[in-house]
Parts: sequence; C-alpha cells; structure tokens
Amino acid sequence: MEDGYVPPRFFCTASPDRYELLKEFAKKNRKNPTMAESFLWQQLKGEDLGVKFRRQHVIYDYIADFACLEKNLIIEVDGGYHFIDAQMEEDRIRTVLIEQMGFSILRFTNEEVLNEIENVIARIKEKIE
Repeated sequence: MEDGYVPPRFFCTASPDRYELLKEFAKKNRKNPTMAESFLWQQLKGEDLGVKFRRQHVIYDYIADFACLEKNLIIEVDGGYHFIDAQMEEDRIRTVLIEQMGFSILRFTNEEVLNEIENVIARIKEKIE
C-alpha cells in the first residue's frame, strides 16, 4: 500500500497507521507461542466451541492472544511479568480501551491454562453462550 494507507478491510479492528507493524509482531508471536498459549490454542481451534477464534489478532494498538470476533471476546494468557506493577497498570489501561470498543476480556494465568484447563474452557463456554 502506497503512502502507508491500508484499506479498512485489511485491519478491521486495528489502528490503520500501525497495522503493518503490529501484523508483523503478531506473525512472530504466532510462530513462537508460550507453552500455555499453544496448549489453549489446541482447545480453541476447530469447531468444538461453536465459534471461531483467531490467534494473535490485532485489536486497536494491541495484539490479543486470542480473539473471537463473532462474540467480541478477547482471551489473554498472562505470564509472570503481568504481575509487575507497571505491567498491571498497562494491562488495566489496555482492558479499558478494548472494552470501550465493545469487547469483553477473559484473563487466565499460564498456570490456570496448564493445570486447570477444564475450568478455563468452562469459563470461556459460559462467556460465549
């Protein structure tokens, strides 16, 4: 696209001026998922939950771990650094902005995903129904 212009159909939920950069980061993230992200993706992909999820989907200026656009649902899998004060504040701001766009967010820790997957899936099912 010339002059940095990206037609709307290419970014849908992303900031048009940052889309290309974020898209590249998202591709890297998809190629190098955390163990918890990879494990949860195995549960989310396919038709088992009756909705489609996307991995590492650009939403505004952020990259969501998982997004179900049909249900306006974002799922985040948080590792240890998400519990550092500065990151907690960044996550809070991010949550407010994304909720203002009409999305709801479910957050799970790596440990929840890896050790309590039945509870994680149950909460996701509850949210999408």
